[in-house]
Amino acid sequence: MLILGIDTSCDDTSSALVEFDEGVKKTGTPRVISNVVSSQAEIHARYGGIVPELASRRHIEMIWPVVREALGGKELEELAAIAVCAGPGLIGSLLVGCSFAKALSFSKNIPLVGVNHLEGHILSAFIENSPEFPFISLVVSGGHTSLYLANGFLDYTEMGKSRDDAAGEAYDKVAKLLSLGYPGGPDIDRLAREGNPRAIPFPRAYLPGSLDFSFSGMKTAVLNYLNEKKNSGDIPVNDIAASFQQAVLDVLLRKCQQAIKKTGVSRLALAGGVASNSALKEGLRVMAGKTGTELFIPSPVFCTDNAVMIAVAGYHRMKAGQLAGPGLNPKASLKL
Repeated sequence: MLILGIDTSCDDTSSALVEFDEGVKKTGTPRVISNVVSSQAEIHARYGGIVPELASRRHIEMIWPVVREALGGKELEELAAIAVCAGPGLIGSLLVGCSFAKALSFSKNIPLVGVNHLEGHILSAFIENSPEFPFISLVVSGGHTSLYLANGFLDYTEMGKSRDDAAGEAYDKVAKLLSLGYPGGPDIDRLAREGNPRAIPFPRAYLPGSLDFSFSGMKTAVLNYLNEKKNSGDIPVNDIAASFQQAVLDVLLRKCQQAIKKTGVSRLALAGGVASNSALKEGLRVMAGKTGTELFIPSPVFCTDNAVMIAVAGYHRMKAGQLAGPGLNPKASLKL
């Protein structure tokens, strides 16, 4: 069973061809045939962040070449379904992917499935592994920082979310304050290795009694620190990066521990672009070892936005009979 995945939720144009072997248990083990991603990092780097209009225009240019490359030698008629991200995300970007997917579906009479981007991230745990349900999923990216309890396919309970900036967004904004590159996460992660993570006491918004997150204050704390230091000429960039990153990680790790304790579930899956952060992965491994938690972390290519995870989520939606039609409209804010 071949499913074509399409994701244009933000600034990457992605398409993937995934084959599902249903086997005896009918669980649908995915085999990634192709995963094509066209990055827009160079376009947005000069602005230090994503410019939505430029992102939409680039998606229009790249959607067909990316899909064609993902298909390889396969014909559209061989597809069992087309799965497309319908939100949440940048509405202009989502419109490109959804319009293209609907056109393919209509012209070739191929079943269409609309997929929630967050469900895709949660189910990225199944691309290379087979975690048992229930498990806790920490989705941490540029647009989202959330904790979900995954009870089964299509059955998710939100336990916590960001009240303001997502963790990845805070990374990018702090990187811009430090005149680093875009995206800022990799640069901060790299510089943090050479800094003292306890050098600067940046605040931690633990929000007692809640599994929600808040990172806006950390960004402001970095800005205030830089304003205090600008006249001295001594800006310890490595220490700032390390201290900021440690503040973010302390919050993420504590919330995961609280979620494990609250639910009694000892399986944790990491997802989203920030899941590629080396310090976060190491911190979670240490925590998992101390608490006896089974940890699932996808390869970096499946942490960032990709169409493979959209195809995986689309497969399970299709199996449940949840098909979309030509009336499918993307939504910038889409609840899971």
